[in-house]
Amino acid sequence: MQTKSSSSHLYHELSDLEVLKTFNSDVEKGLTAEEVARRLEQYGFNELEIKQGKPAWLRLLLQFHQPLLYILLIAGAIKALLGSWTNAGVIWGVTMINAAIGFIQESKAEEAIASLSKAVTTEATVIRDNSTIEIPSRDLVPGDIVLLVSGDKVPGDLRLLRVRNLQIDESALTGESLPVTKSVSPLPAETTLAERTNMAYTGSFVTFGQGKGIVVATSEATEVGKISQSLDQRVNLNTPLTRKFTKFSQTLVYVILALATLTFTIGIGQGESWVYMFEAAVALAVSAIPEGLPAVVTITLAIGVNRMAKRNAIIRKLSAVEALGSATVICSDKTGTLTENQMTVQSIYAGEEQYSVSGGGYSPKGEISCDLQEPHSHQSIDTLSPVLEDCLKAGLLCNDSHLEARHADWMVVGDPTEGALIAAGAKAGLSQAALNNAMPRLDVIPFESEFQYMATLHRDGEESQSERVIYVKGSVEAILSRSQYQLQHDGQRVRIDRAFIEDKVERMAEQGLRVLAFAKKEVNRYQHSLNHEDIESELIFLGLQGMIDPPRPEAIAAIDNCQSAGIRVKMITGDHLATAKAIAQRMGIQLGEKVLAFSGQQLSQMDTATLVKTVEEGSVFARVAPAQKLQLVEALQSQGEIVAMTGDGVNDAPALKQADIGIAMGKGGTDVARDAADMLLTDDNFASIEAAVEEGRTVYQNLRKAIAFLLPVNGGESMTILISALLARDLPILSLQVLWLNMINSVTMTVPLAFEPKTPGLMQKPPRDPQQPLLTKRLLRRILLISLFNWMLIFGIFEWANTTTGNIAIARTMAIQALVAARIVYLLSISSLGMGLVSRFRSHSTLITNTPMIVIGIATAIILQILFSQWGLMNSLFNTAPLNGHQWLICLLPMLPMIPVAFFANCLDSPQS
Repeated sequence: MQTKSSSSHLYHELSDLEVLKTFNSDVEKGLTAEEVARRLEQYGFNELEIKQGKPAWLRLLLQFHQPLLYILLIAGAIKALLGSWTNAGVIWGVTMINAAIGFIQESKAEEAIASLSKAVTTEATVIRDNSTIEIPSRDLVPGDIVLLVSGDKVPGDLRLLRVRNLQIDESALTGESLPVTKSVSPLPAETTLAERTNMAYTGSFVTFGQGKGIVVATSEATEVGKISQSLDQRVNLNTPLTRKFTKFSQTLVYVILALATLTFTIGIGQGESWVYMFEAAVALAVSAIPEGLPAVVTITLAIGVNRMAKRNAIIRKLSAVEALGSATVICSDKTGTLTENQMTVQSIYAGEEQYSVSGGGYSPKGEISCDLQEPHSHQSIDTLSPVLEDCLKAGLLCNDSHLEARHADWMVVGDPTEGALIAAGAKAGLSQAALNNAMPRLDVIPFESEFQYMATLHRDGEESQSERVIYVKGSVEAILSRSQYQLQHDGQRVRIDRAFIEDKVERMAEQGLRVLAFAKKEVNRYQHSLNHEDIESELIFLGLQGMIDPPRPEAIAAIDNCQSAGIRVKMITGDHLATAKAIAQRMGIQLGEKVLAFSGQQLSQMDTATLVKTVEEGSVFARVAPAQKLQLVEALQSQGEIVAMTGDGVNDAPALKQADIGIAMGKGGTDVARDAADMLLTDDNFASIEAAVEEGRTVYQNLRKAIAFLLPVNGGESMTILISALLARDLPILSLQVLWLNMINSVTMTVPLAFEPKTPGLMQKPPRDPQQPLLTKRLLRRILLISLFNWMLIFGIFEWANTTTGNIAIARTMAIQALVAARIVYLLSISSLGMGLVSRFRSHSTLITNTPMIVIGIATAIILQILFSQWGLMNSLFNTAPLNGHQWLICLLPMLPMIPVAFFANCLDSPQS
């Protein structure tokens, strides 16, 4: 089979005849059945190949691909060879628990390519053998002639040949918030994807009109297909936490192997048996490995996921929680995420007066007020001036759309721009349905890109001989060039002042408003039809309506909070540069006083170094192609930034997958974007990202507490076993007992830290340095101090008990119980409960209510430790012995010296130290 259909990126510059000749097709007759069969063989079906994920057994095996687990697996194997099956079983059990947790975490396979496949699955109306037929879109071939009507999904990439009022919604691919009016004229080669008005792309929707086009690309050669390939080739990045854990694990492996080898070699040199020294080496290795840490990390992340879900953020991958908490840059799509995704009229100029319109979206709630001379001051109007009423009527009558109330939300059926005009009229008390009844439409000239206006002829009254009036809406240029008059505030007709009106238009455009002009013309009462000649001249200019997709108020606050937390926000959108810049100004997305904005065309002309510098400094990137979104994310990552990327369209998928954390819209986004992302927003609101960032930072704060609690135990155990082996003394703790402490006791007491509440001022702190190591100097000081105390505790209690009782099993049991007792005090010292207990600002009851898991964890650990020493089954399994009341009291004494040691450790670990 030959290669798939060639790329469509040059066909927009060819004439329709040239494209037809290229594909050897006929616009009236289409392809023959024989030619279709040949091209199907050449190009294949119009569907995307689905990449199969890794089988479950392989994903399970890969969970063991960790350096620390290698040591445990080897240690267990050697124990089994020596006949210590219990020891081997417990060691292997620990590795299986870790593997199972990882396997469950990654069990959901990626489905992005499957969703992309759905995006091109539809029916297509084509001309073949001089007949119009319907076929499955998978049977489409390059050269097919496709017919499009309102409501159709475009089945392949098309070069349009004929259009009649054709408008296509391409927002999922280009990010353009409004339907694009299509044409057939050739365009310059450098025209960007979003501005190729003579093309129609796979997966977009026809919202209005009709068209005919020739298929120039299918399957992987379409714009959607190219995104599919980039997703297929993109390798998932590790998060900062996983990178740090990998580095920490590798370093720890070398240290463990070196110490175990040293211990074994010195012991053999001192005449100890190799079996005894191997037990010491295994015990040392097991004690140095924080077996409970992976489980604690996963549980902590899972709890973070739970918390985020309650704040409208659904996490698909656990590691994304920590990545979001360390984000330094958020690249946000505009439409629907920062804005309402509902066009809204906000400013009106009519009868020499400027008006402001309140309210958002398509809801009729809001009011129209007259702007006063003082800045930002308005005056409510009780009655509409005749000119303002006429301007609003023009928007309601010269209109093919209508609004519907659905589940307490207002939705537009038709064009979003026309929906905004209907809502503006409703805010003034005008009803579209009532006006249509009072002024029935007699004829219409639909909007055409060639003329840039729409016109309707109406009868002003019930009688057949009532007055006739034409209402026209369209671009400012089209209306002004046909207008000779304008109306003053009192309705008097005067000569039009075009320069003054153009100045008003410019001022509205500077606010990011899309401006439409309105006019009318009174005609002969016997006129029943309408043509272009009727409105070529002598129109009466009624006014302007400026509309915008308004920013979400909560998103503005969220952006301010993110920037206060040191997180830069950048807008990446397919919308126009001026509109995007105005929205960014309103939302406060800027560095310093100025919004630095760049277009996709400007970016395409930059070399790599210039692009990286521009991306770092810029705040707004408009009219960017899908490939450029990916470049922007990669440029930021090359500078060490931790990038969160939001998006909802097919065009966002590669960038979502490349980003450290991809955030898709769960409500209005495409399946492709959702499946490529790490996190979904159930309310499609930027404000939920800020909430998720806060939760992510809380997760990292709690993970740090977990590390500070776990590692000192490993340090104390390792020091105890190493020194005992080097001094040729009995081991105070055996490898199985180490596993009990590291897995059962540690997990029981550490998991409650995952439920810790956020610390005050968390979102006023800057993001962590991405290069900051997992173990900072402050944290290392804490770990070394507590490790030293744990070593003295284990060694001291063991030696004293072994000397006084002569029973090594009792001595080891007392050493373990004393260590756990001291750990309870240490746990309290790093928890919110313990810190609050020594604070004079909060009551004990409130603290315990807010941190019940700490209490539960400590109580569970105490019960398990009682079973560990007092239950015969546990005695035989872990070589422990029951303790009497006096011995229990001795084990509790180390809790007292741990209090000042823990306090000093907190001082060492404080930012001021």
